[in-house]
Amino acid sequence: MSTLEIEARDVIKIVLQFCKENSLHQTFQTLQGECQVSLNTVDSVETFVADINSGRWDAVLPQVAQLKLSRNKLEDLYEQIVLEMIELREVETARSILRNTQVMGVMKQEQPERYLRLEHLHARTYFDPNEAYQDSTKEKRRAQIAQALAAEVTVVPPSRLMALIGQALKWQQHQGLLPPGTQFDLFRGTAAMKQDVDDLYPTTLQHTIKFGTKSHAECARFSPDGQFLVSTSFDGFIEVWDYISGKLKKDLQYQADEAFMLHDDPVLCADFSRDSEMLASGDQCGKIKVWRIRTGQCLRRLEHAHSKGVTSVTFSRDGSQILSTSFDSTARIHGLKSGKLLKEFRGHSSYVNNAIFTSDGARVITASSDCTVKVWDSKTADCLQTFKPPPPLRGGDASVNSVHLFPKSNDHIVVCNKTSSIYIMTLQGQVVKSFSSGKREGGDFMAACVSPKGEWIYCVGEDRNLYCFSYQSGKLEHLMKIHEKDVIGLAHHPHRNLLATFGEDCTMKLWKP
Repeated sequence: MSTLEIEARDVIKIVLQFCKENSLHQTFQTLQGECQVSLNTVDSVETFVADINSGRWDAVLPQVAQLKLSRNKLEDLYEQIVLEMIELREVETARSILRNTQVMGVMKQEQPERYLRLEHLHARTYFDPNEAYQDSTKEKRRAQIAQALAAEVTVVPPSRLMALIGQALKWQQHQGLLPPGTQFDLFRGTAAMKQDVDDLYPTTLQHTIKFGTKSHAECARFSPDGQFLVSTSFDGFIEVWDYISGKLKKDLQYQADEAFMLHDDPVLCADFSRDSEMLASGDQCGKIKVWRIRTGQCLRRLEHAHSKGVTSVTFSRDGSQILSTSFDSTARIHGLKSGKLLKEFRGHSSYVNNAIFTSDGARVITASSDCTVKVWDSKTADCLQTFKPPPPLRGGDASVNSVHLFPKSNDHIVVCNKTSSIYIMTLQGQVVKSFSSGKREGGDFMAACVSPKGEWIYCVGEDRNLYCFSYQSGKLEHLMKIHEKDVIGLAHHPHRNLLATFGEDCTMKLWKP
């Protein structure tokens, strides 16, 4: 596609027009002076010319003040106005123009004879048109001035800036990049996100996204600003979806060009930075990559982040560090700028499946297949607490799949282990609340997530069902089968009632109330 060259001067002119139309006179003058670009537009050339020909100087002068005209044309205009004011015996107005305008000040310096002639005419008690207009008449001189000034000005349609923005948004809507009725945040360049007032559990399938027969999603994440849904897959692809249409986001140029974010190995996990600008992804061979989501550019490669597969990644609050976990039984913090290992958390005797920072960043919480949750000091990497969530009804211990911050309390976490119950616990390991499906066999939970306000806790079971537990009632309020094969995981939109689930049936499904 050929690119359009846009002149910087034209952009400045559009901004000048906006300033003029919105009576931002000081801004207009400053910008015009600083950029040495003049607008030189009038609403109508015909009206402008007619005003000069009729001597409506009160209408002409404010327009001329906004124009950049050659000195000789300005002098002709101002001289004409002075003569007509003398003729009308508007002596004070004539004197004011003669002595207080820049144009006449320059004439006095550069053409003293011409200036003094006007002063003499002004000082007389009578007016002689023949002497004043010399070999011409008032009407002829007006016509000459009108013709000269008309050549300097142009007419453009009003509100060009708003019109161009409107056209751009219409094009985006036409391309399906902006759903109809969406509020658009022009400054940030994004659609302002609709926020759902109440947390409601999903019941309806909105979209099914199909992956290739030999691939499936290993992870899905919504960006914190709610703009993007990202999936990482078994074949190494990382794809960004428009969850409203259920299609790939083609307004990201790299995806339109099919130049996807990519690993050589299955990508097991991903997470967004808090500002939604960066995405970290971890693969089965221990490598972590960090991407800029808007360009698809790989910003950082941590080739040997772990000696085995990376099971989870999460950014620190300020986006300068990445916390990762692995099948190598460790959790680690890496510096994004240096790419170096900053901290290592050792102590688990099996896979570390997931880790999170507490909301203040002071602690790291890890979930492991050794059936324990550990709480660590994020600065010293000391283990402060180890506890086991309650065991399954059938006896024995259960691997801990994940831990989640609980929106209703900074002191509580949601712990999902491979049982038919899920727990809200303190960082000391006490159970605050538990939610159970009541199944003894075949209904162990594989993954979980929490609704944005903490009203609902969602679990996916090995029986391919989605369990919706109400925090208020403590009960299982809704149960539905969501995939044809084993469910791998789920993710919740940050401020809408929208749930993404993905499984080994090579689909990702989007659910809404």
